Amino acid sequence: MADAETTSPVILNCEWGSIRVASDEGPAQYKDAKLWPGGSRGWDWNETGTHHSPGIQPADVEELVDNGADVVILSRGQNLRLQVQDRTVDWLQSRGVDVEILETLEAVDRYNELVDDTKVGALIHSTC
Repeated sequence: MADAETTSPVILNCEWGSIRVASDEGPAQYKDAKLWPGGSRGWDWNETGTHHSPGIQPADVEELVDNGADVVILSRGQNLRLQVQDRTVDWLQSRGVDVEILETLEAVDRYNELVDDTKVGALIHSTC
């Protein structure tokens, strides 16, 4: 098992428009979330100019890799509207990072399966 600095926070709950994540200070709540070994924060699409199409870009996942993620889970939303750019997958793979792209609730389940034994990061989109 990894130590607290390399263990990714557990997602406690995810429903439309709300993601609750465990933290040392008590549960954190986000609309969309970035998670990585040792931390989490809200995922603000405006920081990188992300839109449903063309979707998640390398700039969105850089922070996860910089914080030690060996596996990255990307959620496409509960209605699969959020796309993932091919160059994002290529960027992750070129750095030796495994990537899985799933519907949001499946992504949450998969992410939580990995937190104890893997340096996992995720981008979770809670809505469409």
